[in-house]
Amino acid sequence: MEFFKKYLLPGFVFQSVVIGGGYATGRELVEFFFSIGPLGGVLGLLMSGLVFGLVLAAGFEFARVTQAYDYRHFCRALLGRGWVIFEIAFIVLLLLILSVIGSAAGELTSVSFGVPSVVGTLVLMALIALLTFSGSEAIKKVLAAWSFLLYFVYAALLLLAFLKFGDAISGVFSAIAVGDGWIKSGVLYSGYNLAVLPAVLFAVKGQKSRRESVGSGLMAGAIAVVPAVLFFVAMMALYPEIGTAPVPASMLMAALEMPVLSFLFQVVVFGTFVETGTALLHAVNERLDASFTEMGREMPQFARPLVAVGILAVAIIAGTYFGIIDLIASGYGFLTLVFIAVLVVPLLTIGVWRAIKGEAKNA
Repeated sequence: MEFFKKYLLPGFVFQSVVIGGGYATGRELVEFFFSIGPLGGVLGLLMSGLVFGLVLAAGFEFARVTQAYDYRHFCRALLGRGWVIFEIAFIVLLLLILSVIGSAAGELTSVSFGVPSVVGTLVLMALIALLTFSGSEAIKKVLAAWSFLLYFVYAALLLLAFLKFGDAISGVFSAIAVGDGWIKSGVLYSGYNLAVLPAVLFAVKGQKSRRESVGSGLMAGAIAVVPAVLFFVAMMALYPEIGTAPVPASMLMAALEMPVLSFLFQVVVFGTFVETGTALLHAVNERLDASFTEMGREMPQFARPLVAVGILAVAIIAGTYFGIIDLIASGYGFLTLVFIAVLVVPLLTIGVWRAIKGEAKNA
Protein backbone atom coordinates (compact mmCIF):
# COMPACT_ATOMS: atom_id res chain seq x y z
CA MET A 1 0.00 0.00 0.00
CA GLU A 2 2.84 2.42 0.80
CA PHE A 3 4.48 1.65 -2.55
CA PHE A 4 1.22 2.37 -4.37
CA LYS A 5 0.59 5.58 -2.44
CA LYS A 6 4.09 7.00 -2.91
CA TYR A 7 5.11 5.69 -6.34
CA LEU A 8 1.98 4.94 -8.35
CA LEU A 9 -0.80 7.17 -7.02
CA PRO A 10 0.76 10.44 -8.29
CA GLY A 11 0.93 8.91 -11.77
CA PHE A 12 -2.70 7.82 -11.71
CA VAL A 13 -3.75 11.27 -10.51
CA PHE A 14 -1.68 12.93 -13.27
CA GLN A 15 -3.13 10.57 -15.87
CA SER A 16 -6.62 11.39 -14.61
CA VAL A 17 -6.00 15.11 -15.00
CA VAL A 18 -4.40 14.82 -18.43
CA ILE A 19 -6.83 12.46 -20.12
CA GLY A 20 -9.94 14.64 -20.27
CA GLY A 21 -8.17 17.46 -22.10
CA GLY A 22 -5.46 15.27 -23.60
CA TYR A 23 -6.93 12.26 -25.38
CA ALA A 24 -10.31 11.04 -24.09
CA THR A 25 -12.19 12.20 -27.19
CA GLY A 26 -9.35 11.37 -29.59
CA ARG A 27 -9.57 14.85 -31.07
CA GLU A 28 -6.40 16.01 -29.33
CA LEU A 29 -4.43 13.05 -30.68
CA VAL A 30 -5.58 13.98 -34.18
CA GLU A 31 -4.40 17.57 -33.83
CA PHE A 32 -0.92 16.64 -32.61
CA PHE A 33 -0.10 13.33 -34.27
CA PHE A 34 -2.14 12.52 -37.39
CA SER A 35 0.06 14.63 -39.66
CA ILE A 36 3.10 12.45 -38.93
CA GLY A 37 1.42 9.14 -39.70
CA PRO A 38 0.52 6.08 -37.61
CA LEU A 39 4.03 5.04 -36.57
CA GLY A 40 5.12 8.64 -36.21
CA GLY A 41 2.19 9.20 -33.87
CA VAL A 42 3.19 6.28 -31.66
CA LEU A 43 6.78 7.50 -31.55
CA GLY A 44 5.57 11.00 -30.74
CA LEU A 45 3.46 9.72 -27.85
CA LEU A 46 6.41 7.74 -26.49
CA MET A 47 8.48 10.92 -26.67
CA SER A 48 5.74 12.68 -24.73
CA GLY A 49 5.91 9.96 -22.08
CA LEU A 50 9.65 10.49 -21.72
CA VAL A 51 9.22 14.26 -21.37
CA PHE A 52 6.35 13.73 -18.93
CA GLY A 53 8.51 11.52 -16.76
CA LEU A 54 11.54 13.82 -16.68
CA VAL A 55 9.56 16.99 -15.96
CA LEU A 56 7.29 15.35 -13.39
CA ALA A 57 10.31 13.90 -11.60
CA ALA A 58 11.85 17.37 -11.43
CA GLY A 59 8.53 18.93 -10.39
CA PHE A 60 7.75 16.45 -7.64
CA GLU A 61 11.25 16.78 -6.21
CA PHE A 62 11.10 20.58 -6.35
CA ALA A 63 7.74 20.50 -4.55
CA ARG A 64 9.16 18.17 -1.87
CA VAL A 65 12.24 20.28 -1.21
CA THR A 66 10.35 23.59 -1.16
CA GLN A 67 7.23 22.14 0.51
CA ALA A 68 5.11 23.88 -2.14
CA TYR A 69 2.02 21.77 -2.83
CA ASP A 70 -0.40 24.25 -4.39
CA TYR A 71 0.25 25.96 -7.70
CA ARG A 72 0.56 29.43 -6.19
CA HIS A 73 3.37 28.53 -3.79
CA PHE A 74 4.97 26.16 -6.30
CA CYS A 75 5.16 28.80 -9.05
CA ARG A 76 6.21 31.55 -6.65
CA ALA A 77 9.08 29.36 -5.46
CA LEU A 78 10.06 28.55 -9.04
CA LEU A 79 9.40 31.81 -10.91
CA GLY A 80 9.49 34.54 -8.25
CA ARG A 81 7.39 37.50 -9.35
CA GLY A 82 6.98 35.88 -12.74
CA TRP A 83 4.53 33.39 -11.22
CA VAL A 84 1.69 35.73 -12.23
CA ILE A 85 2.41 34.91 -15.89
CA PHE A 86 1.84 31.25 -15.11
CA GLU A 87 -1.40 31.96 -13.27
CA ILE A 88 -2.83 33.96 -16.18
CA ALA A 89 -1.88 31.23 -18.64
CA PHE A 90 -3.19 28.52 -16.28
CA ILE A 91 -6.57 30.23 -15.97
CA VAL A 92 -6.83 30.51 -19.76
CA LEU A 93 -5.91 26.83 -20.14
CA LEU A 94 -8.33 25.91 -17.36
CA LEU A 95 -11.20 27.63 -19.16
CA LEU A 96 -10.17 26.07 -22.47
CA ILE A 97 -10.00 22.52 -21.09
CA LEU A 98 -13.26 22.92 -19.18
CA SER A 99 -14.90 24.25 -22.36
CA VAL A 100 -13.67 21.22 -24.27
CA ILE A 101 -14.81 18.67 -21.71
CA GLY A 102 -18.11 20.48 -21.20
CA SER A 103 -18.82 20.43 -24.94
CA ALA A 104 -17.62 16.85 -25.27
CA ALA A 105 -19.69 15.67 -22.28
CA GLY A 106 -22.83 17.19 -23.77
CA GLU A 107 -22.18 15.75 -27.23
CA LEU A 108 -21.25 12.36 -25.80
CA THR A 109 -24.48 11.97 -23.82
CA SER A 110 -26.54 13.28 -26.72
CA VAL A 111 -25.05 10.87 -29.28
CA SER A 112 -24.79 7.86 -26.97
CA PHE A 113 -27.98 8.06 -24.95
CA GLY A 114 -30.29 10.22 -27.05
CA VAL A 115 -30.81 12.88 -24.39
CA PRO A 116 -30.36 16.64 -24.76
CA SER A 117 -26.71 17.68 -24.45
CA VAL A 118 -27.56 19.95 -21.53
CA VAL A 119 -28.29 16.84 -19.45
CA GLY A 120 -24.71 15.62 -19.83
CA THR A 121 -23.40 19.07 -18.96
CA LEU A 122 -25.52 19.30 -15.80
CA VAL A 123 -24.51 15.80 -14.66
CA LEU A 124 -20.86 16.74 -15.23
CA MET A 125 -21.26 19.87 -13.10
CA ALA A 126 -23.04 17.98 -10.31
CA LEU A 127 -20.40 15.25 -10.05
CA ILE A 128 -17.53 17.75 -10.07
CA ALA A 129 -19.25 19.79 -7.35
CA LEU A 130 -19.70 16.65 -5.23
CA LEU A 131 -16.06 15.61 -5.53
CA THR A 132 -14.59 19.05 -4.91
CA PHE A 133 -16.70 19.28 -1.76
CA SER A 134 -15.39 15.87 -0.61
CA GLY A 135 -11.74 16.97 -0.34
CA SER A 136 -8.28 15.76 -1.35
CA GLU A 137 -8.36 12.22 0.06
CA ALA A 138 -11.66 11.34 -1.59
CA ILE A 139 -10.50 12.84 -4.88
CA LYS A 140 -7.30 10.77 -4.84
CA LYS A 141 -9.22 7.55 -4.20
CA VAL A 142 -11.80 8.20 -6.93
CA LEU A 143 -9.19 9.21 -9.51
CA ALA A 144 -7.03 6.14 -8.82
CA ALA A 145 -9.97 3.72 -8.89
CA TRP A 146 -11.31 5.15 -12.15
CA SER A 147 -7.87 4.86 -13.74
CA PHE A 148 -7.85 1.10 -13.21
CA LEU A 149 -11.20 0.82 -14.99
CA LEU A 150 -9.92 3.06 -17.75
CA TYR A 151 -6.86 0.88 -18.34
CA PHE A 152 -9.05 -2.20 -18.66
CA VAL A 153 -11.44 -0.55 -21.14
CA TYR A 154 -8.66 0.90 -23.33
CA ALA A 155 -6.91 -2.48 -23.46
CA ALA A 156 -10.21 -4.14 -24.42
CA LEU A 157 -10.76 -1.46 -27.07
CA LEU A 158 -7.39 -2.16 -28.69
CA LEU A 159 -7.94 -5.93 -28.62
CA LEU A 160 -11.38 -5.72 -30.20
CA ALA A 161 -10.19 -3.19 -32.79
CA PHE A 162 -7.49 -5.67 -33.85
CA LEU A 163 -9.97 -8.55 -33.94
CA LYS A 164 -12.26 -6.65 -36.30
CA PHE A 165 -9.89 -4.32 -38.17
CA GLY A 166 -6.51 -6.00 -37.68
CA ASP A 167 -5.66 -6.04 -41.38
CA ALA A 168 -6.58 -2.37 -41.77
CA ILE A 169 -4.49 -1.35 -38.75
CA SER A 170 -1.48 -3.37 -39.89
CA GLY A 171 -1.91 -2.01 -43.39
CA VAL A 172 -1.69 1.67 -42.46
CA PHE A 173 1.32 1.07 -40.22
CA SER A 174 3.19 -0.74 -42.99
CA ALA A 175 2.08 1.48 -45.88
CA ILE A 176 2.64 4.95 -44.41
CA ALA A 177 6.14 6.15 -43.64
CA VAL A 178 7.06 7.92 -40.41
CA GLY A 179 6.43 11.61 -40.88
CA ASP A 180 8.93 14.29 -40.04
CA GLY A 181 8.61 16.02 -36.70
CA TRP A 182 7.52 13.26 -34.35
CA ILE A 183 9.98 14.49 -31.74
CA LYS A 184 8.61 18.01 -32.04
CA SER A 185 5.01 16.77 -31.87
CA GLY A 186 5.78 14.72 -28.76
CA VAL A 187 7.45 17.65 -27.01
CA LEU A 188 4.66 20.08 -27.90
CA TYR A 189 1.96 17.65 -26.80
CA SER A 190 3.68 17.12 -23.47
CA GLY A 191 4.27 20.87 -23.15
CA TYR A 192 0.66 21.90 -22.81
CA ASN A 193 -0.32 18.82 -20.80
CA LEU A 194 2.45 19.48 -18.28
CA ALA A 195 0.76 22.75 -17.45
CA VAL A 196 -1.43 20.70 -15.13
CA LEU A 197 1.57 19.53 -13.07
CA PRO A 198 0.83 21.92 -10.17
CA ALA A 199 -2.72 20.56 -10.10
CA VAL A 200 -1.52 17.11 -8.99
CA LEU A 201 0.89 18.21 -6.26
CA PHE A 202 -1.65 17.38 -3.55
CA ALA A 203 -0.94 13.71 -4.39
CA VAL A 204 2.77 13.92 -3.46
CA LYS A 205 2.55 15.54 -0.02
CA GLY A 206 3.52 12.31 1.70
CA GLN A 207 6.83 11.83 -0.11
CA LYS A 208 9.91 11.98 2.13
CA SER A 209 12.88 11.29 -0.15
CA ARG A 210 14.31 12.09 -3.58
CA ARG A 211 13.97 8.44 -4.53
CA GLU A 212 10.21 8.62 -3.95
CA SER A 213 9.63 11.90 -5.76
CA VAL A 214 11.85 11.17 -8.77
CA GLY A 215 10.71 7.55 -8.99
CA SER A 216 7.02 8.47 -8.91
CA GLY A 217 7.58 11.20 -11.51
CA LEU A 218 9.25 8.83 -13.96
CA MET A 219 6.52 6.23 -13.43
CA ALA A 220 3.85 8.88 -13.93
CA GLY A 221 5.14 9.57 -17.43
CA ALA A 222 4.58 5.95 -18.42
CA ILE A 223 1.25 5.66 -16.60
CA ALA A 224 -0.12 8.72 -18.39
CA VAL A 225 0.91 7.81 -21.93
CA VAL A 226 0.10 4.07 -22.17
CA PRO A 227 -3.70 4.52 -22.59
CA ALA A 228 -3.07 7.20 -25.23
CA VAL A 229 -0.89 4.80 -27.24
CA LEU A 230 -3.52 2.04 -26.99
CA PHE A 231 -6.24 4.42 -28.15
CA PHE A 232 -4.17 5.92 -30.97
CA VAL A 233 -3.35 2.48 -32.40
CA ALA A 234 -7.03 1.48 -32.24
CA MET A 235 -7.98 4.68 -34.08
CA MET A 236 -5.80 3.59 -37.00
CA ALA A 237 -8.59 1.15 -37.92
CA LEU A 238 -10.39 4.11 -39.52
CA TYR A 239 -7.38 6.14 -40.67
CA PRO A 240 -7.52 8.74 -42.17
CA GLU A 241 -11.32 9.31 -42.15
CA ILE A 242 -11.48 9.37 -38.35
CA GLY A 243 -9.34 12.51 -38.37
CA THR A 244 -12.33 14.60 -39.48
CA ALA A 245 -14.67 13.44 -36.71
CA PRO A 246 -15.42 15.99 -33.94
CA VAL A 247 -15.26 13.12 -31.41
CA PRO A 248 -13.18 10.30 -32.98
CA ALA A 249 -13.95 8.02 -30.03
CA SER A 250 -17.65 8.00 -30.97
CA MET A 251 -16.85 7.17 -34.59
CA LEU A 252 -14.65 4.25 -33.55
CA MET A 253 -17.30 2.90 -31.17
CA ALA A 254 -19.92 3.01 -33.92
CA ALA A 255 -17.62 1.13 -36.30
CA LEU A 256 -16.94 -1.64 -33.78
CA GLU A 257 -20.69 -2.31 -33.48
CA MET A 258 -20.44 -3.63 -29.93
CA PRO A 259 -23.13 -1.96 -27.81
CA VAL A 260 -21.83 -3.23 -24.47
CA LEU A 261 -18.27 -2.02 -25.07
CA SER A 262 -19.57 1.22 -26.53
CA PHE A 263 -21.72 1.86 -23.47
CA LEU A 264 -18.86 1.06 -21.08
CA PHE A 265 -16.41 3.19 -23.04
CA GLN A 266 -18.79 6.17 -23.10
CA VAL A 267 -19.28 5.87 -19.32
CA VAL A 268 -15.51 5.67 -18.77
CA VAL A 269 -14.84 8.63 -21.06
CA PHE A 270 -17.52 10.67 -19.30
CA GLY A 271 -15.81 9.77 -16.05
CA THR A 272 -12.52 11.10 -17.39
CA PHE A 273 -14.17 14.45 -17.99
CA VAL A 274 -15.26 14.44 -14.36
CA GLU A 275 -11.71 13.47 -13.27
CA THR A 276 -10.02 16.22 -15.26
CA GLY A 277 -12.48 18.92 -14.26
CA THR A 278 -12.35 17.89 -10.60
CA ALA A 279 -8.56 17.88 -10.38
CA LEU A 280 -8.15 21.22 -12.13
CA LEU A 281 -10.84 22.93 -10.09
CA HIS A 282 -9.50 21.34 -6.90
CA ALA A 283 -6.18 23.01 -7.74
CA VAL A 284 -7.95 26.36 -7.89
CA ASN A 285 -9.60 25.68 -4.55
CA GLU A 286 -6.26 24.72 -3.01
CA ARG A 287 -4.76 27.96 -4.33
CA LEU A 288 -7.63 29.96 -2.79
CA ASP A 289 -7.33 28.01 0.45
CA ALA A 290 -3.63 28.93 0.64
CA SER A 291 -4.56 32.60 0.23
CA PHE A 292 -7.13 32.31 3.03
CA THR A 293 -4.48 30.70 5.24
CA GLU A 294 -2.02 33.54 4.59
CA MET A 295 -4.72 35.97 5.76
CA GLY A 296 -5.22 33.92 8.93
CA ARG A 297 -8.62 32.63 7.84
CA GLU A 298 -10.06 29.32 6.70
CA MET A 299 -11.76 28.80 3.35
CA PRO A 300 -15.35 27.61 3.97
CA GLN A 301 -15.92 24.05 2.77
CA PHE A 302 -19.19 24.99 1.07
CA ALA A 303 -17.31 27.51 -1.08
CA ARG A 304 -15.36 24.75 -2.85
CA PRO A 305 -18.23 23.36 -4.97
CA LEU A 306 -19.53 26.88 -5.57
CA VAL A 307 -16.17 27.98 -6.98
CA ALA A 308 -15.92 24.81 -9.07
CA VAL A 309 -19.41 25.07 -10.57
CA GLY A 310 -19.07 28.81 -11.17
CA ILE A 311 -15.84 28.47 -13.14
CA LEU A 312 -17.16 25.45 -15.03
CA ALA A 313 -20.33 27.34 -15.97
CA VAL A 314 -18.32 30.27 -17.34
CA ALA A 315 -16.15 27.93 -19.38
CA ILE A 316 -19.10 26.00 -20.81
CA ILE A 317 -21.00 29.16 -21.75
CA ALA A 318 -17.90 30.46 -23.52
CA GLY A 319 -17.45 27.09 -25.20
CA THR A 320 -20.95 27.17 -26.73
CA TYR A 321 -19.76 29.83 -29.16
CA PHE A 322 -17.01 27.59 -30.57
CA GLY A 323 -16.92 24.01 -31.84
CA ILE A 324 -14.67 21.45 -30.14
CA ILE A 325 -12.38 21.27 -33.18
CA ASP A 326 -11.88 25.04 -33.23
CA LEU A 327 -11.30 25.15 -29.46
CA ILE A 328 -8.52 22.60 -29.63
CA ALA A 329 -6.92 23.78 -32.85
CA SER A 330 -6.85 27.47 -31.94
CA GLY A 331 -6.09 27.40 -28.25
CA TYR A 332 -3.65 24.66 -27.44
CA GLY A 333 -0.86 25.57 -29.85
CA PHE A 334 -0.10 28.98 -28.38
CA LEU A 335 -0.55 27.89 -24.77
CA THR A 336 1.85 25.00 -25.35
CA LEU A 337 4.67 27.42 -26.12
CA VAL A 338 3.77 29.59 -23.12
CA PHE A 339 3.92 26.70 -20.66
CA ILE A 340 7.14 25.34 -22.12
CA ALA A 341 8.64 28.81 -21.57
CA VAL A 342 7.26 29.54 -18.08
CA LEU A 343 7.13 26.07 -16.54
CA VAL A 344 9.03 23.30 -18.32
CA VAL A 345 12.27 25.17 -19.08
CA PRO A 346 12.51 26.89 -15.65
CA LEU A 347 11.73 23.62 -13.89
CA LEU A 348 14.41 21.65 -15.77
CA THR A 349 17.02 24.36 -15.10
CA ILE A 350 16.35 26.57 -12.07
CA GLY A 351 14.09 24.00 -10.46
CA VAL A 352 16.57 21.12 -10.71
CA TRP A 353 19.43 23.31 -9.45
CA ARG A 354 17.42 24.59 -6.49
CA ALA A 355 16.16 21.10 -5.62
CA ILE A 356 19.73 19.74 -5.56
CA LYS A 357 20.95 22.74 -3.58
CA GLY A 358 18.06 22.50 -1.14
CA GLU A 359 18.60 18.77 -0.61
CA ALA A 360 22.29 19.32 0.06
CA LYS A 361 21.46 22.07 2.56
CA ASN A 362 19.04 19.79 4.41
CA ALA A 363 21.45 16.83 4.47
